[in-house]
Amino acid sequence: MPSDFRLQTMNFMHRGLLKISGGRVGWNAADMPVLELTTIGRKSGQPRSVMLTSPHQEGGTIVLVASKAGEDHHPAWFLNLRHNPNVDVRTKTGTSKMTATVADADQRAVLWPMIIEKFENYADYQSKTDREIPLVFLDPAG
Repeated sequence: MPSDFRLQTMNFMHRGLLKISGGRVGWNAADMPVLELTTIGRKSGQPRSVMLTSPHQEGGTIVLVASKAGEDHHPAWFLNLRHNPNVDVRTKTGTSKMTATVADADQRAVLWPMIIEKFENYADYQSKTDREIPLVFLDPAG
């Protein structure tokens, strides 16, 4: 499994690719749209940004998978948005204020099979950990 350092390096490189290309390259990875999620650190109170992919979108809702490549603990961005669900999301088309909600058991039961059918790596990540990998809905802030 990738280390936190490796994940941070990948995020840094991804942001660099977007900057160098003027935003023309880097908004898609592994057949999924890429976004930059900015949460507020639950301990620091400071903005924290991470590059993520979204395996499912429906209307204005973006779905994220808090997999952290199958590690046994949740990613920091997930813990942050659970603490404060008000987030900023930057996509190829701009930045939006959104509200995060963790999928409940029924919602996950519907979405998870759809996601792993198309993106098998998430099933591989789930097999590496005893924790249930959460799904997160991002909806436009009202």
